[in-house]
Amino acid sequence: MKQQETGSSAYLISIVMVAVLGGLLFGYDTAVISGAEKGLQAFFKEAGDFNYTDGWHGFTSSSALIGCIIGSALSGFLATNLGRKKSLIIAGLLFFISALGSMEPEFMFFEHGTPTYSLLIMFNFYRVIGGIGVGLASAICPMYISEVAPSSIRGMLVSWNQFAIIFGQLVVYFVNFFILGDHIQPLVEEMGKGIAAINPAAQWTVTTGWRYMFGSEAVPAGLFALLICFVPETPRYLVSVGQDDKALRILQKINGEERGAYVLQRIKETITIKIEPIMTYGAMCIFVGIMLSVFQQAVGINAVLYYAPRIFGDMGMDNPMMITVFMGFINILFTMVAIFTVERLGRKPLLIWGSLGMALGAFGVAVTFGKAGLEIVTAVSIMVYSASFMFSWGPICWVLIAEIFPNTIRGQAVAVAVAFQWIFNFIVSSTFVPMFNMHLTEGDDFGHWFTYGLYGCICVIAAVFVWRLVPETKGKTLEDMSKLWKWKGYDAVNRLEKVFE
Repeated sequence: MKQQETGSSAYLISIVMVAVLGGLLFGYDTAVISGAEKGLQAFFKEAGDFNYTDGWHGFTSSSALIGCIIGSALSGFLATNLGRKKSLIIAGLLFFISALGSMEPEFMFFEHGTPTYSLLIMFNFYRVIGGIGVGLASAICPMYISEVAPSSIRGMLVSWNQFAIIFGQLVVYFVNFFILGDHIQPLVEEMGKGIAAINPAAQWTVTTGWRYMFGSEAVPAGLFALLICFVPETPRYLVSVGQDDKALRILQKINGEERGAYVLQRIKETITIKIEPIMTYGAMCIFVGIMLSVFQQAVGINAVLYYAPRIFGDMGMDNPMMITVFMGFINILFTMVAIFTVERLGRKPLLIWGSLGMALGAFGVAVTFGKAGLEIVTAVSIMVYSASFMFSWGPICWVLIAEIFPNTIRGQAVAVAVAFQWIFNFIVSSTFVPMFNMHLTEGDDFGHWFTYGLYGCICVIAAVFVWRLVPETKGKTLEDMSKLWKWKGYDAVNRLEKVFE
């Protein structure tokens, strides 16, 4: 009887845990390049038919992001027309194909172990395929969770998606570390000598190690594609396609019989039609969603996550991969802070304090990077910067993107917002190395302080943006979003709170 009144927590948790596997794959795929990129660079430097420049390497390291932009742009169309569940199945299959293809890009068409221009194109093709899967998952997983979660714990459950992303990154740090073993340092020391000239340990990394890293992704990808087949479609999508009975059964399992019937009625009140034009609720609604995505990437976090081993190596650290693993644990810890405080403290305070913490860390790196005797201060500043992101912009941005848009435009609006996120992810990731290596005079550290100083300034601007324009959505239902954005007395989003008083 109690379950009928309150719903099944076990049922809700089980389907959310399957959904967040998409977040784990997201994190796994975006971080796998951090351990593989040096071996990959050394492999293609041996190509005889073209010159593998730093520009080519930057593109190859970031090529998956092109797929992410495509996948996120397609997510609205697929989520609206195929449903959230089928779209996630497609994402899992694309992950799986990409993992195997990136491990063995020579399959069927090229000679194994012979780097060529054509092989580079094929490798990047498989990375783009995986990126499409990442883009789909990044948009649809938070959407899926937000549409099945009760409003009282929605922020916490969507935040678990970010936890899964960071956990996936931590897992791949460990996987990369154990795959490389003692091979990483010889590779770092002997890069550029040519495969035949370097010692056997480094040679193995160049010819084989990076393949194992990409191939390891096939295990969680296959598991995700299989398990997602056993979760239900979201009630809000089912209502939008006229399957009210199915939606009611799911809502009652999650919320209890009485509450489930009430939620169904609220959904039906806001989904009178399947879809509305994206600008139905005004430009400000879309602008806020887009800028949340832009700032999440423009603060520069993924430049740190993608290139962490290289950054710590440039600082003179003996074992950059181990320090990267330690940073992964710090990231997990502070993501947990967000999970357990988002419903109590709200979305806006966490974003504002996180922005200011990131600014402090970024300015600390800018001032101390490359200064003799200050290596520990630099490392701590990077940790502060990363940790501040993990309890704020990391999870909370996904929470807000998943919940601020009204039901009838959510699929389209989330797709647009997440597409901008990946566009700026690509911009930041592809410009980091050139900016970081800039010099005004030979041997100076201009690029180091300029890059992190720029990220610090953007963090301050992000804090002001949240303070002035982002609405607090704590405790509000997804159906309340229609009322929020339709309010005609709008002139600053902070005043939108009046509609709920």
